[in-house]
Amino acid sequence: MFRTMFGSVVLAAALAVLPASAQTGATVVGKAPGKVAMAQTVKATATITAIDAATRAVTLKGPKGNEMVVTAGPEVKNFAQIKVGDQVTVEYVESLALELKKGGGAPVAATAKEGAAAAKPGERPGMVGGRQVTVVADVIDLNAETQVVTLKGPQRTVELKVRDPEQFKLIKKGDQVQATYTEAMAIAVTPAAPAAPAAPTAPSAPAQPKK
Repeated sequence: MFRTMFGSVVLAAALAVLPASAQTGATVVGKAPGKVAMAQTVKATATITAIDAATRAVTLKGPKGNEMVVTAGPEVKNFAQIKVGDQVTVEYVESLALELKKGGGAPVAATAKEGAAAAKPGERPGMVGGRQVTVVADVIDLNAETQVVTLKGPQRTVELKVRDPEQFKLIKKGDQVQATYTEAMAIAVTPAAPAAPAAPTAPSAPAQPKK
């Protein structure tokens, strides 16, 4: 549900109109024996250049002039407050944490939690949402030559390449791996800055009479 909401559409639009420099690649943010975590963050800003109130179509323009049209669904509250010139800021974070469970014993299963919140009446349009999926899988095979671990989850069997030799040495058949995937997104609409008042013009000098 979360990825099909208006927020995911805005995110796709932001990525299309903004330069790649607005994104940060996957980074190892934490590592310990039997544990590793990675995260990726995308933050982008676009300007609203056109609004079709009848169809709720909003045109976004990036800093390089690229434009894309997105549709604000019914979950976008206070749509009438959106104006041409407003700034739309999208921040999207996803992370993956893997943890080795020595000896196993936990149920092989997948669980998911998600939630979202939209702006309250009277507030500026915006939303926050997130989803977390946790999967527990059994270690059923190991290939020491290729450092590949075969994991059997609740729905399928996958092969996982372990690039750290020290981490690979910790894994044995019968162990389990718990994978936790988390994604979160926040969208905010900021009013356009008021136009600066025009500078007063100096009075023109009176015309001189002709001699």
